[in-house]
Amino acid sequence: MKKIIPLIIFFIIGIFLFLSLNSNPNKLPSPLLGKIVPEVNGKDFYTNENVKLNDLIGNQMILINVWASWCVTCRKEHQVIMNIANNESLKLIGINYKDQKNDGQKYLDIMGNPFDEIIFDPDGRVGMELGVYATPETFLINREGLILYKHIGEITPEVWSKNFQVFLETL
Repeated sequence: MKKIIPLIIFFIIGIFLFLSLNSNPNKLPSPLLGKIVPEVNGKDFYTNENVKLNDLIGNQMILINVWASWCVTCRKEHQVIMNIANNESLKLIGINYKDQKNDGQKYLDIMGNPFDEIIFDPDGRVGMELGVYATPETFLINREGLILYKHIGEITPEVWSKNFQVFLETL
């Protein structure tokens, strides 16, 4: 009996580990989906003035992209974000997450700046209010400030057309 209990515990732990290996971090639920963007205050990347995320919402759909200069996946998706910036019906807001301002500026100088507005979030407070797990994360928000979709990870052309374009076509 004494040998069976540790064996049972070992199998239970093994089952939980096996099931967690099959989980997809891109499928993490967001408690903000279908809700209005929370009132989040941050600093403008260029002027360091206070900015409210809600004040940036208006007559266009909003795409919020959380990025950092140290994020390898952000670099991989950056050209797609640059292409998305050509969509005149979208306003792009970047959140420079847990980064150094001069590193973020170098990143934009080299890669290009697709954003209409950038919020500087060196301590991750703005990201925490939005429920950010990691970079990159991207939110699609309608004109009323309702969060329609959240994507965790790289945006590829396929991800864009399958998950985001659907919302834009209903305009």
